Amino acid sequence: MTSASVTKPASRSGAEAASAPRWIRRVSVIAAALGLAALASGAAVAQSLPTFAIPDVAPAGPPNSENAFGSVEIHERPAPVPVVFEVSPRGSDAGDGSVAHPFASLPRAQAAVRDVNATRSVTVRLADGVYRLDAPLRFSEADGGQNGYVVRWEAADGARPVISGGVAILDWRRADARRDIWVADIPRGADPRQLWVNDQPTRRAEVEAPRRAFAFHDWGIQIVDPAWRFLAELPDQTRLEVENTGFFTDRRARVESIRGDRIVLAQPGWRNNLIGYDTFARPVSGDRARFFIANALAFVRAPGDWWADPAHGKLYYKPRPGELLATSQVIMPRLEVLVSVAGGPDRQIHDLQFSGISFRHTSWLGPSGPQGYASQQSGAFLADEPPNYPADPIRDCSWGCWAFEAMRNHWRQQPAAVQVAAAARILFENTEFTQLGQIALGVGNDANANLSGMGLRARSVEVVRSRFVDLAGGAIMVGGITPDAHHPSSPGLAVRDIVIRDNTITRVSQVYREQAAILVTYATAPIILRNEVSETPYDGIDVGWGWGVNDPGGNTAYMSLNRGYYDQPGNLVYDTPTILRDAVIVGNRVHGVKRWFPDGGAIYHLSADPGALIAENHVYDVPGGIGVYLDEGSRHVTVRDNVFDGLGLWVNLNALDGAHPRRTAADNVARGNWHNAGKANGSWSDYANNRLVDNIAVDGQDWPEGARNVIARAGPAPNAKTPMTNPQGGK
Repeated sequence: MTSASVTKPASRSGAEAASAPRWIRRVSVIAAALGLAALASGAAVAQSLPTFAIPDVAPAGPPNSENAFGSVEIHERPAPVPVVFEVSPRGSDAGDGSVAHPFASLPRAQAAVRDVNATRSVTVRLADGVYRLDAPLRFSEADGGQNGYVVRWEAADGARPVISGGVAILDWRRADARRDIWVADIPRGADPRQLWVNDQPTRRAEVEAPRRAFAFHDWGIQIVDPAWRFLAELPDQTRLEVENTGFFTDRRARVESIRGDRIVLAQPGWRNNLIGYDTFARPVSGDRARFFIANALAFVRAPGDWWADPAHGKLYYKPRPGELLATSQVIMPRLEVLVSVAGGPDRQIHDLQFSGISFRHTSWLGPSGPQGYASQQSGAFLADEPPNYPADPIRDCSWGCWAFEAMRNHWRQQPAAVQVAAAARILFENTEFTQLGQIALGVGNDANANLSGMGLRARSVEVVRSRFVDLAGGAIMVGGITPDAHHPSSPGLAVRDIVIRDNTITRVSQVYREQAAILVTYATAPIILRNEVSETPYDGIDVGWGWGVNDPGGNTAYMSLNRGYYDQPGNLVYDTPTILRDAVIVGNRVHGVKRWFPDGGAIYHLSADPGALIAENHVYDVPGGIGVYLDEGSRHVTVRDNVFDGLGLWVNLNALDGAHPRRTAADNVARGNWHNAGKANGSWSDYANNRLVDNIAVDGQDWPEGARNVIARAGPAPNAKTPMTNPQGGK
């Protein structure tokens, strides 16, 4: 057997190596890089490959969504450290805004903010004290956060700064010892409608008179009871006012003159007060309506009454027991608007916050003029000259008419003391609104209710853990009532994402009694959560507007000859929905409301609102009143798991039965509510798909566990967390 011999290969020359196959050359390069000389030569010789100590990792296994979401980490950008400007009533505008040298005025701080807010977040910190304004404080788009930053106006630690539109009245002297009336000097021409003494509201002098002592005409009012003829002897008659509170309106008109038995009223205010519904001359409640005559020195009779004489620059006041005017604080408002927050036509103001600040002392003077206050409902009023005014308005237009319906889309809104429009990501937290002469806070109202001339366009506005007390008007009014409010001509006009939560609201609407404490007219996804509302003359919480006339297909009841709404120019039958949808009214405590008017409800709703939810509210102490009122055109509303304690009607549905078989309120459900008094009123029927399901009548206070849980949770959360907004606007 011949054995094969193994011969060691000779080294190759460079030429031979270059002529080797390409794959061998490539392997040689790789091998050389790895330090494997044998492989580089292409020899098939086994080698020891490098090894490393690599730790073992347990297999991941299948995903568990429940556990995974519990450990999610979101890495947000840290909030930038802000520039801080200090402000103090004891500071100086010549200072630099430091702790050692604070500014003195809010406008000076505002100017400092504008110098740095393009590149930094800014905090304006207000020391304790009163900041009196000579003019409304206006925040434009230049005053908010810029380029992802935030501007914040806040109280210093332990401070409660007050932004005031008022002036202190000093140097009182006795004017009438027998009647204990005192007088002080005020600027000539000053003619306020409110006055506060020791932080308490007072009453502009008035008398109540029986309606049957008067007869109402298109020119004015006739005195038919001789006991009231003394009115013609009063001086300064052009400053007198008449007021009527009816079924749901609180109307005012100014006097022109009184001669003999004729009280002639100023126009167009008187004419506008004679047409529509619940009018001055023919209120729905008839002689049960209440009638007042106001604003004469002769009417200063009860403690707390006052009267101003602008021609001579005098203010008269009758102190309440225990009030010593030499040591009392008397504040007369001199501004109609305190704060305006509004962007421009093409740009919103955004990322502006207020915390720990008290807003006080305004007086809206609109009703003092010839327009008067032709109240329609909850801060809306009729102004200007209606077209085709009827020859006999009292006879022909006390339950609606064409002239009135032609003006419905042109009603105005009462301007709020603090106004927000054309704005996004605005926050009010731990703020206070008190001693204000109208609605306190207006968000996204019509342009006619805004000092800036800008209206609507409010987005992501939050009002949290704030206090509203002792107000002439309502606490919060959201949205407008014009066509652009319900069907915006551009998407940017819409009011969206308004949150009102954990607030305390009491003793509001004390002068303009027909105003709801909280009103949302047209908005997308408004949330009214865990508020306490109490001691108001009208409704606690109202959502919706329009009585269904602006919903798809319109309200057929308004197509009748008598109303003729859709026969008027500009009054359209829409085939598209309004922006009102997904309204949430949850977890509120509402009590002691409906103290003046029989109409309305503790919680009240109007018009179509897909996705609306009224749930887990505790409503009590409204004797003879209505818990939840679903008024004209209400659709798609769920009323569930509420507790109603001691009411006349726990729920009322106005389905406009007179228009049957037309359906005007449909697709509503009241389910699982607890009530211990009253009944469910209205046409709950399969025909309109309005359903009452599993509601529970309770004997006295024997509430079951579910109801007790609702009662315990309702109202402001004891430790509610304030939403912190980062510079990108996230939560």
